[in-house]
Amino acid sequence: MSTDLNLAPHAQTSTDPRPAPRSGWLAISGLLLLSALPIIGGALSLREASVPSGDAFAWASTVAMVAHIVSMSVYCVVGAFQFSPALRARRGWHRRAGRVLLPLGFLAAVSGAWLAVFFGGPADELPLAMVRLFFSAVMMAFLAMSAIAIVRRDFAAHGAWSTRAFAIAVSGGTQALVSVLWSLPFGEPDTAGETWVVAAGFTINWLVAELIVRHRANGRSRKATERGALVS
Repeated sequence: MSTDLNLAPHAQTSTDPRPAPRSGWLAISGLLLLSALPIIGGALSLREASVPSGDAFAWASTVAMVAHIVSMSVYCVVGAFQFSPALRARRGWHRRAGRVLLPLGFLAAVSGAWLAVFFGGPADELPLAMVRLFFSAVMMAFLAMSAIAIVRRDFAAHGAWSTRAFAIAVSGGTQALVSVLWSLPFGEPDTAGETWVVAAGFTINWLVAELIVRHRANGRSRKATERGALVS
């Protein structure tokens, strides 16, 4: 804003337009890269998937796997763009994307829970299935809280719960990175090691989401304090 003291009084009282929101391209790029490995892995799994004939349970499991891969992939890609302040400022885009993301997120979490419960693998893979089941339930809870918050028009809470849900969704990329770090000293993880890798990936992303939520809350509190100081 100009500081010229010779401006006319009516010009001094005019306010400059707010600065344009940041594009957030760095965050979007990072999230898309984090999603790339599980999306590619899911696409390869889809190529190998076949619908068995005559076995209703196997057919349902195949449908659940396809639903999980497709819904999670779209959720991660579209959801990444919700972290752009510029796009969030376009309320039409943000609302339309949210109406797509919420059901997709629930479908991804529910199908993930199905695959965990009816995994049909050997007994030593049960702990891994339970880890995935737990975080599928956590993601569903976060999405439900996000939906409740937006109905109540509590936009800050809506953003916080949505961030947590998205963090769980993109944990596949973090799990891949943790797996690489694990393999350096220990070699390729066995079933028990994979359980720890998957749990670590989910937990890391959840903790990062909590840091983001806290940072946003601190920023809002700081702005409110500054506005109060200007008014007083």
